[in-house]
Amino acid sequence: MKKYVALLAVSLMAIVVMGLLATDINAKEGERVAMTNPGLNLEHPSVNSEWSKKFPRQYGSWKKTSESIELEDMLKKWPALAIVWAGYPFSKDYNAPRGHYYAVVDNTNTLRVAAPEINPADPDSPLPAACWTCKSPDVVRLMEDKGDLNYYTGKWNKWGTEVTSPIGCYDCHDKTDASLKMGRKYVNDGLKAAKLPEFKDSTHQVKRDLVCAQCHSEYYFHPTPNGEKTAMAVVFPWKNGLEPEGMLKYYDDPENFPNKQPFADFKNSISGVPIIKAQHPDYELHTTGIHGKKGVSCADCHMPYTQEGATKFSDHQIQSPLKTMDRSCMTCHREDQDKLKAILKEKYDRKETLFKFAVNNLATAHLEMQKARELGATDAELASAVKLIRNGQWRWDYAVASHGGFYHAPDETLFILSKANQDAQAARVELRAVLAKKGAADFQAPDFSTKEKAQAISFAATKWPSYEKLAADKKKFKDEVVPKWLETAKANGLLDPERPKDDRGAWFGHSK
Repeated sequence: MKKYVALLAVSLMAIVVMGLLATDINAKEGERVAMTNPGLNLEHPSVNSEWSKKFPRQYGSWKKTSESIELEDMLKKWPALAIVWAGYPFSKDYNAPRGHYYAVVDNTNTLRVAAPEINPADPDSPLPAACWTCKSPDVVRLMEDKGDLNYYTGKWNKWGTEVTSPIGCYDCHDKTDASLKMGRKYVNDGLKAAKLPEFKDSTHQVKRDLVCAQCHSEYYFHPTPNGEKTAMAVVFPWKNGLEPEGMLKYYDDPENFPNKQPFADFKNSISGVPIIKAQHPDYELHTTGIHGKKGVSCADCHMPYTQEGATKFSDHQIQSPLKTMDRSCMTCHREDQDKLKAILKEKYDRKETLFKFAVNNLATAHLEMQKARELGATDAELASAVKLIRNGQWRWDYAVASHGGFYHAPDETLFILSKANQDAQAARVELRAVLAKKGAADFQAPDFSTKEKAQAISFAATKWPSYEKLAADKKKFKDEVVPKWLETAKANGLLDPERPKDDRGAWFGHSK
């Protein structure tokens, strides 16, 4: 009898366990079906919080990008930046990038976009409308509703009442089924130019890279006719490949541009050298590194899978993988975390050292060229040095504008920086010879060891108003103009109620 009772108890226990297991499986399946067949039907897909109803976990983790809050003033850290970018808005203000949550706030706050409607006399007030392109899912909506060329036509403040949501769901996902989607067609244009498969023909793993490449890539603004107006359209210079030398060849070819001149983002106001400003070629540099070559995607490291209860999902708190090493790194690297961190720190320190050598040599070369011009050096005498500075600054900027380059492709990053420093040193050798010829062999470049000293040199050459005047104009713009933009957006249903506030009153490159 006891035998049958025991068997009955075991059987009942097995039934209970199987029931719980079935419930768990059904719960997982129900959530999987809800995620893959969400039936979103969103009224305003560019409003990030609307996606939270179907994807609460992904949305909740995305909101944690707000934790990347610190503003680091890179001009204070590397004063030479104000010299190499003299004449370009980056010499006014440049902070290290923060979390996606702050993309629109930071773009609105920066001095680089000036203070439209407050100081229209500022030559940079405002910049082209395309400066919004990588900052918001509202751009995807505008491209769909207005057409790409109409979106690109006009100035930055044109879309102040429309672009309010920071980088979020609609940047990468289809509004009907949440599948990965390429919201910005210029990526496909770049892929076609490079003779690579378009987004629709790519594997799912490659698509996980390409949705990031929409914003984390090198680009320039190409003047494109739009009726009687000109659109400043985003173009990827991938015609000759995704390496920096191929892009330099593209930019140097006059046939690629309407004015039949080699391309330059700006002319350095100190030296007169036409400069290509690298943007953020994270995707391109990633493809040259060991992770990219092995088929590891951006999301594998920056959006690792996580578990909550019975549900596994990708973590949308996009940040440094070093903060999630157990899920980002150690799934592949079978070694001690501290050992791996030490290896990475060594690579980072080497990159920082080469960065410092290259940027200081480039800044000094710009100042030496300025002196040579003042002493009457001709364009012919300076032509070779001009070319070396242009090429060197492109290579230096390409290596460091890819913010995680020393992780994505450390060997390639160090190689590019070494070439940049070589170019800068070669330019200086030639310039010293010219200066000696002009009787100024003992010339010493002005001190640019602090942000204040470097900006004083840069602003004087550019004939900009003082930093304090620019900051005062920006504050007035934020106090008087931005609130009206937000009121209009709210009236049109485009203002996300969970949109980040203007955190800590940081207007211009400094945190409180």
